[in-house]
Amino acid sequence: MSDFARDHVIGTLTNQLRERRISRRRFMEGCLASGLTVAAATGLASSVEAGTPKPGGHFRVGQDDGNTTDTLDPALYLGQFEISTSHTHRNYLTEITPDNVVGPELAESYEASPDATVWHLKLRKGVEFHSGKSFTSQDVVDSLNYHRGEESQSGAKTLLDAVEDIKADDEHSVTITLSSGSADFPYLLTDYHFTMLPSDGEGGVTWDAGSGTGGYVLTDWDPGVRAAFERFPNYWKEGRAHFDSVELLAIPDVNARQTALQTGDVDAMFEVDVRTAHLMAENPEINVIEVPSGTHLTYAMHVDVAPFDSNDVRLALKYGLDRELALNTVLNGHGTIGNDHPIGPTIPYHSAELEQRVYDPDKAKFHLKQAGMEDLKVDLSASDVPMPGGVDLTVLYQETAKAAGIDINVIREPEDGYWSDVWLVKPFSLVSWGARPTPDIMFSLGYAAEAPWNDTHFKHERFNQILVEARAELDDAKRAEMYHEMQQIMRDEGGTIVPMFRNYVYAARTNVKHDDKLSGNWGLDGSRGTERWWFE
Repeated sequence: MSDFARDHVIGTLTNQLRERRISRRRFMEGCLASGLTVAAATGLASSVEAGTPKPGGHFRVGQDDGNTTDTLDPALYLGQFEISTSHTHRNYLTEITPDNVVGPELAESYEASPDATVWHLKLRKGVEFHSGKSFTSQDVVDSLNYHRGEESQSGAKTLLDAVEDIKADDEHSVTITLSSGSADFPYLLTDYHFTMLPSDGEGGVTWDAGSGTGGYVLTDWDPGVRAAFERFPNYWKEGRAHFDSVELLAIPDVNARQTALQTGDVDAMFEVDVRTAHLMAENPEINVIEVPSGTHLTYAMHVDVAPFDSNDVRLALKYGLDRELALNTVLNGHGTIGNDHPIGPTIPYHSAELEQRVYDPDKAKFHLKQAGMEDLKVDLSASDVPMPGGVDLTVLYQETAKAAGIDINVIREPEDGYWSDVWLVKPFSLVSWGARPTPDIMFSLGYAAEAPWNDTHFKHERFNQILVEARAELDDAKRAEMYHEMQQIMRDEGGTIVPMFRNYVYAARTNVKHDDKLSGNWGLDGSRGTERWWFE
């Protein structure tokens, strides 16, 4: 047998053993027949089996947020608890893979017209909702249309502004027509609002029953407290959803969450306190996991509310923050410095050549004088909900801003209801944005003029013009130039202060296993740890 043929046979046997389609004995027989020694075959089998997912067990996750306002309605999703719940019992048309690129999920394949204005989606056959209903193209049409229209309250409504028509061609194919090209459309469909729901047969969807096509069936839902699931026996994805049951527990306090992990009351947790991550890592029963991401913190100013309606005031506040000190003090270096725009170094089209804004009290004073002020006093709302240490970060900002004549009154807001009562409500507040896979999605959600989540009320004619043009531009170099200009506009005129981009730092018990590559679009493997991970 040639080396090529032997490698092919061993590779096939390895995949079959990993997917549990053959026994260890059959694997050994095949390897020996191909010329491997007993020692080599035994070592290979042990290595494969060590990394092979095993079914069973009850997986408990300590979540970093949870609000009494949490809902199963995907149009109204706001927090990580809702996002985790959705990814546990529902599916999407596309997903961000562990390689951090878009891949098919319920859409088996997708292709675009040459100008990217028409997208054809082929859907998977044989997929069931937990209710027993078959998944069809009508579910796709109604699920996406649920976020469209004048009456829609969806936070992702603006992402579908370019959609002109969604048509079911047959039971398992859909055509989506856009008013202008969108090269990123498959990425857009990964947005956590766009989960697939069962059609009600009348053009709407049924979301309140919690039925999905995901790997687990929702069995108990206590908003802001707990979500419980059992494995769906008819799950369509092979090699996924290994646990018998899953439980998501809202533990907003990071110290309580870490204690729960250390005592074995949970098996994994979101958001380790980076100030004590090194101590957690010393525990032989715990693995601390760090993944670079585009997740970032912002201080959002309403640019139509005084004094933030003056760009000189906004610039003064931007120069009054010592970002490097903040990164090293609050995040212990677990991230990268921000530059007052939301496109981080892990995101395509990040503009590395854009000059980095640095702490400069003298420039802050200059801009205050340009605004006709000698000093400035503002209220700033914060809590540890956006990030463990969020209040500490804001107090540090308060201290560094004093040198510029800026008096920041830090208002520590209650943790419960932060996303409903503070974000989008208070004119100056600490915010955390999860990573989005492309600039178009990030800008469209948070900075387009009419976006429901435009938390700075930013409306810039040139910015909005480029946003539409860049979306349809298929020349990569031209697109990069456009996104560079948009980042510059945000940095110099926007109402957003971006102190830093955070690495995801979370943790799990050592008996919890996962693949080597982990998705960085959300914590806990893109919020899919419940589906992708397993017990040793």
